[in-house]
Amino acid sequence: MNTQFWVVQAFNGVSYGALLFLVGSGLSLIFGVMRIVNLSHGAYFLWGGYIALSIIGATGSWALSLPLAALAVALIGLVMERLFLRSEGFESIRNAVIGLGLGLLAALAAVRGHFIGAGWVQFTVVTALVTIVFFFVFSRVSIIPIETDVLRQVLLTVGFAFLFQQGALDIWGGNNMDINPPAQLTQSIVVGGIYLPLYRVFMIAMALTFGIVLWLVMEKTRMGAGVRATVDDAQMARGVGIDTNRISMFIFALGAFLAALGGVIGGAFLGIYPGLDFEILPLAFAVVIIGGMGSLGGAAIGALAVGLADNFGKALFPEVSYFTLYAPMVLILAIKPTGLFGRD
Repeated sequence: MNTQFWVVQAFNGVSYGALLFLVGSGLSLIFGVMRIVNLSHGAYFLWGGYIALSIIGATGSWALSLPLAALAVALIGLVMERLFLRSEGFESIRNAVIGLGLGLLAALAAVRGHFIGAGWVQFTVVTALVTIVFFFVFSRVSIIPIETDVLRQVLLTVGFAFLFQQGALDIWGGNNMDINPPAQLTQSIVVGGIYLPLYRVFMIAMALTFGIVLWLVMEKTRMGAGVRATVDDAQMARGVGIDTNRISMFIFALGAFLAALGGVIGGAFLGIYPGLDFEILPLAFAVVIIGGMGSLGGAAIGALAVGLADNFGKALFPEVSYFTLYAPMVLILAIKPTGLFGRD
């Protein structure tokens, strides 16, 4: 193992950490601001990659797929947050969506059980009747806000994770796919006689760019001050007039945007395939646990630690690579349960 080996492995670990920063920073902010355990965060990563593939297939432009796929997933996340996680003022729409889903399931079950014919008229009538019934039932039920119950958060978000996974499987199929970046990014650069893939340099540059932009927004703007106040004490922030609902909506959409952007960038690095969402999710949580909730600096340190531990663990100790990956997380939890930059 010469110097070149250590330099290459360190570079690979840093570039992988850059990808994890995009995913983990959004999850960290969602944790810190909303106190919601979002187990569907990995699905945003997966859908970002799949939507990018569709955009590339339609337009032929990889560069265009980066913002469009991320914005599309941010919109999905925003709808999920407004209708199901914090639905104040949108209860009727939420009830209608849930009722419609149950209506479609009931109509499909009726067709499969041969209770009704396969015609669209009968299918539509059954769907409409069941939707109306459940809409009025849910309208009469008082639903406790989900942020007060961690178990409900886990059940709801993991349910969405499975729905997103099945939706991706139905739309794009189960084959492994790759996102092909421009030819300019598939080359290598030579630094000190060591060949470094240019695409990994691009990954690091993107993480640095977004990290700096996010830091400037969080530290130098009024919106950022509101986010930091909400992370510290949401109740006190509401008491001084900060619209925490608006802050939560912004942060959730931002987290989904960053995860989807990571999916587009990581698609050329990891590929896109069913199950990728549940593979990336534990790594994102490791980043948050190490760095601390709501801290961009902590997310950066956590992502770097996880990236290096994963890469060196697989290179040096492949038999126990999972241990080397999660050992830093266990150590941090034992010393400082709130994470390196988390507040007590």
